Amino acid sequence: MPLLPRRAASALGLSAIGVAAIGNDARLPSAAAQGAHPAWPSRPLRLVVPFASGAGVLDIMARLVGSRLGEALGQPVVIDNRPGAGGIVGAEVVAKAEADGSTLLMGNIALVVSPYLYARLPFDPLADFVPVTRVNSSPLLLVVHPAVPAQSVTELIAYAKARPGQLNYGSGGIGTTPWLATELLKSITGIDVVHVPYKGGAPALADLVAGQLAFMIENVPGTLPMVQSGKLRALAISSAERLALVRELPTISESGVPGYEMVGWNGVFASKVTPLDIVSRLNAAFAGVLHSAEVKEQMATLGAESIGDSTEAFAAFVKSEASRWGQIIRERGIKPE
Repeated sequence: MPLLPRRAASALGLSAIGVAAIGNDARLPSAAAQGAHPAWPSRPLRLVVPFASGAGVLDIMARLVGSRLGEALGQPVVIDNRPGAGGIVGAEVVAKAEADGSTLLMGNIALVVSPYLYARLPFDPLADFVPVTRVNSSPLLLVVHPAVPAQSVTELIAYAKARPGQLNYGSGGIGTTPWLATELLKSITGIDVVHVPYKGGAPALADLVAGQLAFMIENVPGTLPMVQSGKLRALAISSAERLALVRELPTISESGVPGYEMVGWNGVFASKVTPLDIVSRLNAAFAGVLHSAEVKEQMATLGAESIGDSTEAFAAFVKSEASRWGQIIRERGIKPE
């Protein structure tokens, strides 16, 4: 079924039922699926990453927690990269997975905003998944290729305004955190820049380093090593406050774009048919990994905060993110190009 963009205003209304499902009983597996499963897991788990492997933050976080999760559950965890359509291809695999809790999705904001951006989806992104836990939160870096003369956000905005339609930026696709972050910057500042979609942040960053793109707003783990090696220049951080890891960098908000804020997150989702006792055991296993001192420290070195919250807390967070970004998408007229 084709994936057709639609206007965000109509999307908000048409998605209301799906948004309401998160955080109430409509999102839970049926009572018939809630029996105990003491032998679980009886086979390897598959953690689907709906973007390309490499420097993308979803892939990095999946591999960081995957092996440790396998140790906790006594079964290996296989990372399965399924890029395409801004995360929709990989999400569909999990939405239609067997009801045994062996296939999980490492998802992000792209999943919950997809109803506001596409007229047709092969699943209901809010009703067809059970939120298991939020893995991490992390801001993004605004980086430019060294050939771009801008030394600050203000200079980049002025440079772009002097060259409408000439600067391009990359992202892992429509609906992804970097895409939303850049579209938000566009809508606030009025700059006219061109989006180039990729199947993940890693190939986009590779093209930025190669000079095929002018700038990006991308995850810290993927971009910081390239900044430190001189391949890219960092201008600002996307969060409301500075990041301790790169304290010298100002925020975008304090760099001439007041009120700008974007913090990315990643979380684990299971198919809605997954039995509740398995969801509970998955949550406990992920929490054990994410609350460990070792993982917290590793996350911090990547500019991220380890979360590992309850299923209820994550469901409420997902619902709030859908509501927040649905409103932003509608009010600012953000839509696929």
